[in-house]
Amino acid sequence: MGFARTCSVALVGVEGVVVEVQADLEPGLAAFTLVGLPDKSLIESRDRVRAAIVNSGETWPQKKLTVGLSPASVPKGGSGFDLAVACAVLAANERIAPRSIADLMMIGELGLDGRVRPVRGVLPAVLAAADAGYRHVVVPERTTAEASLVPDVAVLGVRSLRQLVAVLNGEPVPDEEDEGPYREGRPDPMLAGLAVPGGGMGSGLATSLGGGASGGPAAGPDLADVAGQSAARLALEVAAAGAHHLYLKGPPGAGKTMLAERLPGILPALSRQESLEVTAVHSVAGILPAGRPLVGTPPFCAPHHSATMPSLVGGGSGLPRPGAVSLAHRGVLFLDEAPEFTVKALEALRQPLESGHVVVARSAGVMRLPARFMLVLAANPCPCGRYSLLGAGCECSPTAVRRYQARLSGPLLDRVDLRVEVEAVSRSELLGRGPGESSAVVAARVLEARERATARYADTPWRANGDIPGHELRIRWPVAPGAMHPAERDMERGLLTARGLDRVLRVAWTLADLAGHPRPDAEDVRTALQLRTGVGRVAAPAGSR
Repeated sequence: MGFARTCSVALVGVEGVVVEVQADLEPGLAAFTLVGLPDKSLIESRDRVRAAIVNSGETWPQKKLTVGLSPASVPKGGSGFDLAVACAVLAANERIAPRSIADLMMIGELGLDGRVRPVRGVLPAVLAAADAGYRHVVVPERTTAEASLVPDVAVLGVRSLRQLVAVLNGEPVPDEEDEGPYREGRPDPMLAGLAVPGGGMGSGLATSLGGGASGGPAAGPDLADVAGQSAARLALEVAAAGAHHLYLKGPPGAGKTMLAERLPGILPALSRQESLEVTAVHSVAGILPAGRPLVGTPPFCAPHHSATMPSLVGGGSGLPRPGAVSLAHRGVLFLDEAPEFTVKALEALRQPLESGHVVVARSAGVMRLPARFMLVLAANPCPCGRYSLLGAGCECSPTAVRRYQARLSGPLLDRVDLRVEVEAVSRSELLGRGPGESSAVVAARVLEARERATARYADTPWRANGDIPGHELRIRWPVAPGAMHPAERDMERGLLTARGLDRVLRVAWTLADLAGHPRPDAEDVRTALQLRTGVGRVAAPAGSR
Protein backbone atom coordinates (compact mmCIF):
# COMPACT_ATOMS: atom_id res chain seq x y z
CA MET A 1 0.00 0.00 0.00
CA GLY A 2 1.26 3.49 -0.91
CA PHE A 3 0.11 6.92 0.14
CA ALA A 4 1.22 10.43 -0.83
CA ARG A 5 -0.13 13.93 -0.68
CA THR A 6 0.52 17.33 -2.17
CA CYS A 7 -1.46 20.56 -2.53
CA SER A 8 -3.26 22.66 -5.09
CA VAL A 9 -5.76 25.54 -5.01
CA ALA A 10 -9.49 25.75 -5.73
CA LEU A 11 -10.66 29.19 -6.84
CA VAL A 12 -13.98 30.61 -5.68
CA GLY A 13 -14.18 33.84 -7.64
CA VAL A 14 -10.83 35.53 -7.05
CA GLU A 15 -10.32 33.92 -3.65
CA GLY A 16 -8.39 30.68 -3.35
CA VAL A 17 -8.90 27.72 -1.04
CA VAL A 18 -5.94 25.39 -0.43
CA VAL A 19 -6.84 21.83 -1.38
CA GLU A 20 -4.88 18.80 -0.23
CA VAL A 21 -4.56 16.21 -3.00
CA GLN A 22 -4.18 12.71 -1.55
CA ALA A 23 -3.43 9.52 -3.48
CA ASP A 24 -3.88 6.03 -2.02
CA LEU A 25 -2.85 2.74 -3.68
CA GLU A 26 -4.24 -0.56 -2.44
CA PRO A 27 -4.11 -4.11 -3.77
CA GLY A 28 -7.14 -4.96 -5.82
CA LEU A 29 -8.73 -4.62 -9.21
CA ALA A 30 -7.16 -1.73 -11.15
CA ALA A 31 -9.45 1.30 -10.87
CA PHE A 32 -9.17 5.06 -10.54
CA THR A 33 -11.62 6.81 -8.24
CA LEU A 34 -11.67 10.59 -7.78
CA VAL A 35 -13.56 11.99 -4.78
CA GLY A 36 -13.94 15.40 -3.18
CA LEU A 37 -16.81 17.19 -5.00
CA PRO A 38 -15.16 17.50 -8.45
CA ASP A 39 -17.00 18.98 -11.42
CA LYS A 40 -17.14 17.49 -14.92
CA SER A 41 -13.84 18.98 -16.11
CA LEU A 42 -12.08 17.73 -13.00
CA ILE A 43 -13.53 14.22 -13.30
CA GLU A 44 -12.04 14.06 -16.79
CA SER A 45 -8.61 14.58 -15.25
CA ARG A 46 -8.51 10.81 -14.62
CA ASP A 47 -8.01 10.18 -18.33
CA ARG A 48 -5.66 13.12 -18.82
CA VAL A 49 -3.43 12.12 -15.89
CA ARG A 50 -3.29 8.46 -16.92
CA ALA A 51 -2.27 9.30 -20.50
CA ALA A 52 0.22 11.97 -19.39
CA ILE A 53 1.99 9.60 -16.98
CA VAL A 54 2.23 6.80 -19.54
CA ASN A 55 3.38 9.11 -22.36
CA SER A 56 6.00 10.59 -20.04
CA GLY A 57 7.69 7.18 -19.82
CA GLU A 58 6.39 6.32 -16.36
CA THR A 59 4.48 3.21 -15.23
CA TRP A 60 0.80 3.44 -14.38
CA PRO A 61 0.07 1.51 -11.16
CA GLN A 62 -2.10 -1.57 -11.73
CA LYS A 63 -3.81 -1.29 -8.37
CA LYS A 64 -6.89 0.24 -6.83
CA LEU A 65 -6.20 4.00 -6.88
CA THR A 66 -8.20 6.54 -4.91
CA VAL A 67 -7.50 10.26 -5.19
CA GLY A 68 -9.15 12.51 -2.64
CA LEU A 69 -9.47 16.29 -2.74
CA SER A 70 -9.80 17.76 0.74
CA PRO A 71 -11.76 19.61 2.08
CA ALA A 72 -14.47 17.61 0.36
CA SER A 73 -17.15 20.23 1.08
CA VAL A 74 -15.58 22.86 -1.22
CA PRO A 75 -16.69 22.68 -4.88
CA LYS A 76 -13.73 22.11 -7.17
CA GLY A 77 -13.50 22.55 -10.89
CA GLY A 78 -11.16 23.12 -13.78
CA SER A 79 -8.09 21.35 -15.03
CA GLY A 80 -5.59 23.06 -12.74
CA PHE A 81 -5.44 20.04 -10.40
CA ASP A 82 -3.94 17.71 -13.04
CA LEU A 83 -0.30 18.29 -12.10
CA ALA A 84 -0.92 17.76 -8.38
CA VAL A 85 -2.93 14.58 -9.02
CA ALA A 86 -0.23 13.14 -11.30
CA CYS A 87 2.57 13.81 -8.81
CA ALA A 88 0.54 12.37 -5.92
CA VAL A 89 -0.05 9.17 -7.95
CA LEU A 90 3.64 8.87 -8.85
CA ALA A 91 4.67 9.45 -5.22
CA ALA A 92 2.19 6.82 -3.99
CA ASN A 93 3.71 4.46 -6.56
CA GLU A 94 7.19 5.31 -5.15
CA ARG A 95 8.43 6.82 -8.39
CA ILE A 96 9.21 10.03 -6.50
CA ALA A 97 9.70 10.54 -2.77
CA PRO A 98 6.41 11.42 -1.05
CA ARG A 99 8.23 13.81 1.26
CA SER A 100 9.50 15.87 -1.70
CA ILE A 101 5.99 16.94 -2.73
CA ALA A 102 4.27 17.19 0.67
CA ASP A 103 4.95 20.93 1.00
CA LEU A 104 4.71 21.82 -2.68
CA MET A 105 1.84 23.75 -4.21
CA MET A 106 1.14 22.56 -7.77
CA ILE A 107 -1.04 24.25 -10.38
CA GLY A 108 -1.33 23.19 -14.01
CA GLU A 109 -3.19 21.22 -16.65
CA LEU A 110 -1.66 18.16 -18.29
CA GLY A 111 -1.84 17.38 -21.96
CA LEU A 112 -2.08 13.77 -23.04
CA ASP A 113 1.59 13.91 -24.05
CA GLY A 114 2.66 15.04 -20.58
CA ARG A 115 3.13 18.72 -21.38
CA VAL A 116 2.05 21.15 -18.67
CA ARG A 117 -0.44 23.65 -20.03
CA PRO A 118 -1.26 27.01 -18.40
CA VAL A 119 -4.55 27.65 -16.67
CA ARG A 120 -6.47 30.78 -15.67
CA GLY A 121 -6.26 32.26 -12.20
CA VAL A 122 -2.62 31.48 -11.42
CA LEU A 123 -2.03 34.79 -9.60
CA PRO A 124 -4.94 34.50 -7.11
CA ALA A 125 -4.07 30.83 -6.61
CA VAL A 126 -0.45 31.63 -5.70
CA LEU A 127 -1.63 34.48 -3.47
CA ALA A 128 -3.84 31.99 -1.60
CA ALA A 129 -0.90 29.60 -1.30
CA ALA A 130 1.32 32.34 0.11
CA ASP A 131 -1.36 33.34 2.63
CA ALA A 132 -1.56 29.70 3.74
CA GLY A 133 2.21 29.61 4.38
CA TYR A 134 3.41 27.76 1.27
CA ARG A 135 6.72 29.06 -0.08
CA HIS A 136 7.33 26.72 -3.03
CA VAL A 137 4.98 26.65 -6.01
CA VAL A 138 5.10 24.71 -9.28
CA VAL A 139 3.28 26.29 -12.23
CA PRO A 140 3.30 25.95 -16.03
CA GLU A 141 6.30 27.67 -17.60
CA ARG A 142 4.06 30.09 -19.54
CA THR A 143 2.65 31.52 -16.28
CA THR A 144 5.92 31.81 -14.35
CA ALA A 145 5.99 35.60 -14.70
CA GLU A 146 2.44 35.89 -13.37
CA ALA A 147 3.14 33.63 -10.39
CA SER A 148 6.40 35.47 -9.61
CA LEU A 149 4.43 38.64 -8.85
CA VAL A 150 3.73 37.23 -5.39
CA PRO A 151 6.60 38.11 -3.02
CA ASP A 152 8.43 35.57 -0.83
CA VAL A 153 7.37 32.59 -2.94
CA ALA A 154 9.83 30.44 -4.91
CA VAL A 155 8.27 29.63 -8.29
CA LEU A 156 9.30 26.69 -10.45
CA GLY A 157 8.03 26.84 -14.02
CA VAL A 158 7.95 23.48 -15.80
CA ARG A 159 7.20 22.61 -19.39
CA SER A 160 6.34 18.94 -18.91
CA LEU A 161 5.69 16.28 -16.31
CA ARG A 162 9.01 14.66 -17.26
CA GLN A 163 10.87 17.80 -16.27
CA LEU A 164 9.13 18.01 -12.89
CA VAL A 165 9.83 14.34 -12.08
CA ALA A 166 13.48 14.87 -12.95
CA VAL A 167 13.74 17.95 -10.73
CA LEU A 168 12.10 16.19 -7.77
CA ASN A 169 14.39 13.15 -8.15
CA GLY A 170 17.56 15.16 -8.72
CA GLU A 171 17.98 13.71 -12.21
CA PRO A 172 19.12 15.53 -15.38
CA VAL A 173 16.27 17.70 -16.63
CA PRO A 174 15.25 16.80 -20.19
CA ASP A 175 14.80 19.53 -22.78
CA GLU A 176 11.30 20.13 -24.09
CA GLU A 177 10.93 22.11 -27.31
CA ASP A 178 8.08 24.50 -28.06
CA GLU A 179 5.43 23.23 -30.42
CA GLY A 180 5.98 23.89 -34.11
CA PRO A 181 3.05 26.26 -34.85
CA TYR A 182 4.27 28.66 -32.15
CA ARG A 183 7.79 28.78 -33.62
CA GLU A 184 6.33 29.48 -37.06
CA GLY A 185 4.67 32.69 -35.85
CA ARG A 186 1.23 31.22 -35.36
CA PRO A 187 -0.76 31.67 -32.13
CA ASP A 188 0.82 29.82 -29.24
CA PRO A 189 -1.32 26.69 -28.64
CA MET A 190 -0.09 26.51 -25.05
CA LEU A 191 -1.88 29.79 -24.28
CA ALA A 192 -5.27 28.61 -25.51
CA GLY A 193 -6.38 27.71 -21.99
CA LEU A 194 -5.87 31.27 -20.73
CA ALA A 195 -8.50 32.89 -22.97
CA VAL A 196 -12.25 32.60 -22.60
CA PRO A 197 -14.13 32.60 -25.93
CA GLY A 198 -16.08 35.84 -26.17
CA GLY A 199 -14.11 37.44 -23.34
CA GLY A 200 -11.44 39.15 -25.39
CA MET A 201 -10.95 42.60 -26.83
CA GLY A 202 -14.02 42.47 -29.04
CA SER A 203 -16.49 41.82 -26.23
CA GLY A 204 -16.36 45.28 -24.73
CA LEU A 205 -15.11 43.82 -21.46
CA ALA A 206 -11.42 44.24 -22.09
CA THR A 207 -8.71 46.32 -20.52
CA SER A 208 -7.70 49.59 -22.06
CA LEU A 209 -3.93 49.51 -22.26
CA GLY A 210 -3.38 53.18 -22.87
CA GLY A 211 -3.06 56.09 -20.50
CA GLY A 212 -1.74 56.48 -17.02
CA ALA A 213 -0.22 59.46 -15.30
CA SER A 214 2.90 57.69 -14.18
CA GLY A 215 5.55 58.24 -16.79
CA GLY A 216 3.12 60.05 -19.09
CA PRO A 217 0.11 58.74 -20.94
CA ALA A 218 0.60 56.05 -23.51
CA ALA A 219 -0.50 56.50 -27.08
CA GLY A 220 -4.26 56.62 -27.15
CA PRO A 221 -7.24 59.00 -27.19
CA ASP A 222 -6.15 62.48 -26.08
CA LEU A 223 -8.21 65.23 -24.49
CA ALA A 224 -6.68 67.66 -26.96
CA ASP A 225 -9.03 66.14 -29.56
CA VAL A 226 -12.11 67.43 -27.70
CA ALA A 227 -13.36 70.80 -28.93
CA GLY A 228 -15.00 73.12 -26.39
CA GLN A 229 -16.91 71.45 -23.55
CA SER A 230 -15.19 73.35 -20.75
CA ALA A 231 -17.73 72.25 -18.12
CA ALA A 232 -17.55 68.59 -19.18
CA ARG A 233 -13.75 68.69 -19.24
CA LEU A 234 -13.73 70.11 -15.71
CA ALA A 235 -16.09 67.36 -14.57
CA LEU A 236 -13.85 64.74 -16.21
CA GLU A 237 -10.79 66.11 -14.40
CA VAL A 238 -12.63 66.20 -11.06
CA ALA A 239 -13.89 62.65 -11.59
CA ALA A 240 -10.36 61.41 -12.26
CA ALA A 241 -8.84 63.32 -9.32
CA GLY A 242 -11.34 62.03 -6.77
CA ALA A 243 -12.55 58.70 -8.27
CA HIS A 244 -16.08 60.12 -8.59
CA HIS A 245 -18.94 58.74 -10.66
CA LEU A 246 -20.00 60.84 -13.65
CA TYR A 247 -23.19 61.32 -15.66
CA LEU A 248 -22.93 62.98 -19.09
CA LYS A 249 -26.21 64.07 -20.65
CA GLY A 250 -26.54 65.77 -24.01
CA PRO A 251 -27.57 65.49 -27.66
CA PRO A 252 -25.95 63.06 -30.12
CA GLY A 253 -22.58 64.18 -31.45
CA ALA A 254 -21.81 66.51 -28.54
CA GLY A 255 -18.79 64.44 -27.46
CA LYS A 256 -20.03 62.32 -24.54
CA THR A 257 -18.35 59.14 -25.75
CA MET A 258 -15.17 61.03 -26.72
CA LEU A 259 -14.88 62.39 -23.20
CA ALA A 260 -15.52 59.04 -21.52
CA GLU A 261 -12.97 57.22 -23.66
CA ARG A 262 -10.32 59.75 -22.63
CA LEU A 263 -10.88 59.30 -18.91
CA PRO A 264 -8.44 56.35 -18.50
CA GLY A 265 -5.71 58.48 -20.09
CA ILE A 266 -5.77 60.98 -17.20
CA LEU A 267 -6.07 58.46 -14.37
CA PRO A 268 -2.97 57.74 -12.26
CA ALA A 269 -1.23 54.43 -12.79
CA LEU A 270 -2.27 51.64 -10.44
CA SER A 271 -0.30 51.04 -7.27
CA ARG A 272 1.33 47.66 -6.75
CA GLN A 273 -1.54 46.37 -4.60
CA GLU A 274 -4.15 47.68 -7.01
CA SER A 275 -2.32 46.06 -9.94
CA LEU A 276 -2.38 42.70 -8.18
CA GLU A 277 -6.11 43.05 -7.53
CA VAL A 278 -6.88 43.92 -11.15
CA THR A 279 -4.57 41.24 -12.54
CA ALA A 280 -6.18 38.59 -10.33
CA VAL A 281 -9.67 39.42 -11.65
CA HIS A 282 -8.55 39.46 -15.28
CA SER A 283 -6.59 36.25 -14.83
CA VAL A 284 -9.67 34.44 -13.49
CA ALA A 285 -11.82 35.91 -16.27
CA GLY A 286 -9.40 34.74 -18.95
CA ILE A 287 -8.70 38.16 -20.50
CA LEU A 288 -5.24 38.84 -19.10
CA PRO A 289 -3.25 40.29 -22.02
CA ALA A 290 -0.63 37.90 -23.39
CA GLY A 291 2.87 38.91 -22.41
CA ARG A 292 1.62 41.28 -19.68
CA PRO A 293 1.57 39.37 -16.39
CA LEU A 294 0.80 42.55 -14.44
CA VAL A 295 -1.88 45.09 -15.41
CA GLY A 296 -0.50 48.51 -14.47
CA THR A 297 -3.10 50.84 -16.00
CA PRO A 298 -6.73 51.32 -14.94
CA PRO A 299 -9.08 49.07 -16.94
CA PHE A 300 -11.78 50.53 -19.17
CA CYS A 301 -14.87 48.38 -19.59
CA ALA A 302 -17.62 49.43 -22.01
CA PRO A 303 -20.31 46.76 -22.42
CA HIS A 304 -22.98 47.13 -25.10
CA HIS A 305 -26.39 48.32 -23.94
CA SER A 306 -27.83 44.87 -24.68
CA ALA A 307 -25.76 43.42 -21.82
CA THR A 308 -27.72 41.37 -19.31
CA MET A 309 -27.65 41.74 -15.55
CA PRO A 310 -25.44 38.62 -15.02
CA SER A 311 -22.93 39.96 -17.57
CA LEU A 312 -22.69 43.20 -15.58
CA VAL A 313 -22.53 41.94 -12.00
CA GLY A 314 -21.31 38.38 -12.61
CA GLY A 315 -22.99 35.10 -13.36
CA GLY A 316 -22.92 31.95 -15.40
CA SER A 317 -23.63 28.28 -14.82
CA GLY A 318 -22.15 26.75 -11.70
CA LEU A 319 -20.02 29.20 -9.76
CA PRO A 320 -20.44 32.71 -11.21
CA ARG A 321 -17.74 34.33 -13.31
CA PRO A 322 -16.67 37.99 -12.96
CA GLY A 323 -18.92 40.51 -14.66
CA ALA A 324 -18.26 43.97 -16.05
CA VAL A 325 -18.29 45.63 -12.62
CA SER A 326 -15.41 43.39 -11.52
CA LEU A 327 -13.51 43.66 -14.81
CA ALA A 328 -13.66 47.45 -14.30
CA HIS A 329 -12.28 47.18 -10.74
CA ARG A 330 -9.94 50.14 -10.03
CA GLY A 331 -10.87 51.53 -13.44
CA VAL A 332 -13.81 52.84 -15.44
CA LEU A 333 -17.16 51.22 -16.27
CA PHE A 334 -18.67 53.18 -19.15
CA LEU A 335 -22.34 52.68 -20.00
CA ASP A 336 -23.00 54.45 -23.27
CA GLU A 337 -26.67 54.99 -24.12
CA ALA A 338 -27.39 54.19 -20.47
CA PRO A 339 -31.21 54.43 -20.72
CA GLU A 340 -31.12 51.64 -23.31
CA PHE A 341 -29.84 49.17 -20.70
CA THR A 342 -32.53 47.15 -18.97
CA VAL A 343 -33.82 48.65 -15.74
CA LYS A 344 -32.96 45.42 -13.94
CA ALA A 345 -29.34 45.63 -15.05
CA LEU A 346 -29.01 49.29 -14.08
CA GLU A 347 -30.54 48.81 -10.64
CA ALA A 348 -28.12 45.95 -9.97
CA LEU A 349 -25.31 48.52 -9.96
CA ARG A 350 -26.56 50.26 -6.85
CA GLN A 351 -25.10 47.82 -4.33
CA PRO A 352 -21.54 47.65 -5.76
CA LEU A 353 -21.50 51.45 -6.16
CA GLU A 354 -21.88 51.77 -2.39
CA SER A 355 -19.88 48.80 -1.11
CA GLY A 356 -17.06 48.43 -3.65
CA HIS A 357 -17.74 44.72 -4.06
CA VAL A 358 -20.47 42.45 -5.40
CA VAL A 359 -21.80 39.29 -3.79
CA VAL A 360 -23.33 36.86 -6.29
CA ALA A 361 -25.31 33.91 -4.95
CA ARG A 362 -26.03 30.88 -7.10
CA SER A 363 -27.07 27.32 -6.35
CA ALA A 364 -23.43 26.19 -6.65
CA GLY A 365 -22.21 28.70 -4.08
CA VAL A 366 -21.76 32.33 -3.09
CA MET A 367 -18.95 34.39 -4.55
CA ARG A 368 -17.63 37.80 -3.47
CA LEU A 369 -15.86 39.81 -6.17
CA PRO A 370 -14.15 43.21 -5.98
CA ALA A 371 -16.02 45.99 -7.80
CA ARG A 372 -14.62 49.40 -6.86
CA PHE A 373 -14.96 51.21 -10.16
CA MET A 374 -15.75 54.67 -11.53
CA LEU A 375 -19.14 54.65 -13.22
CA VAL A 376 -19.59 56.88 -16.28
CA LEU A 377 -23.09 57.14 -17.71
CA ALA A 378 -23.86 58.77 -21.06
CA ALA A 379 -27.40 59.49 -22.19
CA ASN A 380 -29.41 61.49 -24.71
CA PRO A 381 -32.13 63.80 -23.38
CA CYS A 382 -34.88 61.89 -25.23
CA PRO A 383 -35.27 58.92 -27.61
CA CYS A 384 -34.47 61.03 -30.70
CA GLY A 385 -31.79 63.05 -28.90
CA ARG A 386 -32.96 66.48 -30.06
CA TYR A 387 -35.04 67.48 -27.04
CA SER A 388 -32.50 69.98 -25.67
CA LEU A 389 -31.66 71.59 -29.04
CA LEU A 390 -33.47 74.78 -30.04
CA GLY A 391 -35.19 74.46 -33.40
CA ALA A 392 -34.03 70.85 -33.86
CA GLY A 393 -37.56 69.53 -34.31
CA CYS A 394 -37.85 66.99 -31.51
CA GLU A 395 -40.95 64.91 -32.17
CA CYS A 396 -40.94 62.97 -28.90
CA SER A 397 -44.06 63.41 -26.80
CA PRO A 398 -43.67 64.66 -23.20
CA THR A 399 -44.71 61.22 -22.00
CA ALA A 400 -42.03 59.55 -24.11
CA VAL A 401 -39.39 61.98 -22.81
CA ARG A 402 -40.37 61.37 -19.18
CA ARG A 403 -40.45 57.60 -19.69
CA TYR A 404 -37.03 57.65 -21.35
CA GLN A 405 -35.42 59.77 -18.65
CA ALA A 406 -37.05 57.73 -15.87
CA ARG A 407 -35.12 54.64 -16.96
CA LEU A 408 -32.26 56.07 -14.91
CA SER A 409 -33.88 55.92 -11.49
CA GLY A 410 -33.49 58.49 -8.75
CA PRO A 411 -31.73 56.09 -6.34
CA LEU A 412 -29.16 55.24 -9.04
CA LEU A 413 -28.49 58.87 -9.99
CA ASP A 414 -28.28 59.81 -6.31
CA ARG A 415 -25.13 57.69 -6.17
CA VAL A 416 -23.53 59.63 -9.04
CA ASP A 417 -21.40 62.54 -7.81
CA LEU A 418 -21.18 64.63 -11.00
CA ARG A 419 -23.98 65.36 -13.46
CA VAL A 420 -23.06 67.47 -16.45
CA GLU A 421 -25.04 68.77 -19.40
CA VAL A 422 -22.88 68.31 -22.50
CA GLU A 423 -23.96 71.05 -24.91
CA ALA A 424 -23.73 70.75 -28.68
CA VAL A 425 -20.43 72.09 -30.01
CA SER A 426 -20.68 75.36 -31.93
CA ARG A 427 -19.02 75.98 -35.28
CA SER A 428 -16.55 78.47 -33.77
CA GLU A 429 -15.50 75.94 -31.11
CA LEU A 430 -15.09 73.18 -33.66
CA LEU A 431 -13.25 75.13 -36.37
CA GLY A 432 -11.97 78.37 -34.90
CA ARG A 433 -9.91 77.21 -31.94
CA GLY A 434 -6.68 75.33 -31.57
CA PRO A 435 -6.31 72.11 -29.56
CA GLY A 436 -7.18 72.23 -25.87
CA GLU A 437 -5.13 70.88 -23.01
CA SER A 438 -3.66 67.47 -23.65
CA SER A 439 -4.23 64.43 -21.49
CA ALA A 440 -0.64 64.66 -20.24
CA VAL A 441 -1.20 68.14 -18.79
CA VAL A 442 -4.48 67.20 -17.12
CA ALA A 443 -3.03 63.89 -15.87
CA ALA A 444 -0.25 65.78 -14.08
CA ARG A 445 -2.80 67.87 -12.17
CA VAL A 446 -4.85 64.80 -11.38
CA LEU A 447 -1.79 63.01 -10.03
CA GLU A 448 -0.93 65.94 -7.75
CA ALA A 449 -4.48 66.02 -6.40
CA ARG A 450 -4.45 62.26 -5.80
CA GLU A 451 -1.14 62.56 -3.95
CA ARG A 452 -2.60 65.23 -1.65
CA ALA A 453 -5.57 62.98 -0.88
CA THR A 454 -3.33 59.95 -0.34
CA ALA A 455 -1.18 61.89 2.11
CA ARG A 456 -4.28 63.08 3.99
CA TYR A 457 -5.67 59.55 4.27
CA ALA A 458 -2.31 57.87 4.92
CA ASP A 459 -3.42 56.20 8.16
CA THR A 460 -6.84 55.12 6.87
CA PRO A 461 -8.09 52.38 4.53
CA TRP A 462 -9.08 55.03 1.93
CA ARG A 463 -6.99 56.59 -0.80
CA ALA A 464 -9.40 58.75 -2.83
CA ASN A 465 -12.10 61.25 -1.93
CA GLY A 466 -14.72 59.18 -3.75
CA ASP A 467 -14.13 56.23 -1.41
CA ILE A 468 -14.31 57.81 2.04
CA PRO A 469 -17.64 57.83 3.91
CA GLY A 470 -19.20 61.25 4.35
CA HIS A 471 -19.42 61.10 8.13
CA GLU A 472 -15.66 60.48 8.30
CA LEU A 473 -15.05 63.62 6.24
CA ARG A 474 -17.38 65.68 8.41
CA ILE A 475 -15.86 64.52 11.68
CA ARG A 476 -12.16 64.17 10.91
CA TRP A 477 -11.62 66.72 8.13
CA PRO A 478 -13.99 69.68 8.54
CA VAL A 479 -14.33 72.29 5.80
CA ALA A 480 -13.90 76.03 6.22
CA PRO A 481 -16.47 77.61 8.57
CA GLY A 482 -19.72 78.36 6.75
CA ALA A 483 -18.58 76.75 3.50
CA MET A 484 -21.32 74.08 3.57
CA HIS A 485 -24.20 76.54 4.09
CA PRO A 486 -25.44 76.41 0.43
CA ALA A 487 -25.50 72.60 0.47
CA GLU A 488 -27.23 72.53 3.85
CA ARG A 489 -29.91 74.90 2.55
CA ASP A 490 -30.50 72.64 -0.45
CA MET A 491 -30.88 69.67 1.88
CA GLU A 492 -33.41 71.54 4.03
CA ARG A 493 -35.42 72.34 0.88
CA GLY A 494 -35.41 68.71 -0.21
CA LEU A 495 -33.12 69.35 -3.18
CA LEU A 496 -30.38 67.14 -1.73
CA THR A 497 -30.59 63.84 0.13
CA ALA A 498 -28.23 62.98 2.97
CA ARG A 499 -26.27 60.88 0.51
CA GLY A 500 -26.23 63.81 -1.91
CA LEU A 501 -24.81 66.09 0.78
CA ASP A 502 -21.99 63.62 1.38
CA ARG A 503 -21.30 63.46 -2.36
CA VAL A 504 -21.09 67.24 -2.56
CA LEU A 505 -18.63 67.22 0.33
CA ARG A 506 -16.43 64.62 -1.40
CA VAL A 507 -16.37 66.61 -4.63
CA ALA A 508 -15.56 69.81 -2.71
CA TRP A 509 -12.52 68.09 -1.23
CA THR A 510 -11.42 67.01 -4.70
CA LEU A 511 -11.78 70.59 -5.99
CA ALA A 512 -9.71 71.78 -3.04
CA ASP A 513 -7.02 69.19 -3.81
CA LEU A 514 -6.89 70.33 -7.45
CA ALA A 515 -6.60 73.97 -6.37
CA GLY A 516 -4.07 73.25 -3.63
CA HIS A 517 -6.34 74.45 -0.82
CA PRO A 518 -5.73 72.98 2.64
CA ARG A 519 -9.50 72.45 2.97
CA PRO A 520 -12.59 73.28 0.91
CA ASP A 521 -13.84 76.85 1.01
CA ALA A 522 -17.22 78.28 0.02
CA GLU A 523 -16.24 78.52 -3.66
CA ASP A 524 -15.27 74.83 -3.76
CA VAL A 525 -18.64 73.86 -2.28
CA ARG A 526 -20.56 76.07 -4.72
CA THR A 527 -18.69 74.51 -7.66
CA ALA A 528 -19.37 71.04 -6.28
CA LEU A 529 -23.08 71.87 -6.01
CA GLN A 530 -23.13 73.13 -9.58
CA LEU A 531 -21.41 69.98 -10.84
CA ARG A 532 -24.00 67.85 -9.07
CA THR A 533 -27.18 69.79 -9.83
CA GLY A 534 -26.28 71.66 -13.03
CA VAL A 535 -27.53 74.90 -11.45
CA GLY A 536 -25.14 77.86 -11.27
CA ARG A 537 -24.50 79.27 -7.82
CA VAL A 538 -23.63 82.78 -6.72
CA ALA A 539 -21.92 83.76 -3.54
CA ALA A 540 -24.36 84.50 -0.73
CA PRO A 541 -24.14 87.83 1.12
CA ALA A 542 -21.91 87.79 4.16
CA GLY A 543 -23.68 86.49 7.23
CA SER A 544 -26.61 84.98 5.33
CA ARG A 545 -27.58 81.36 5.52
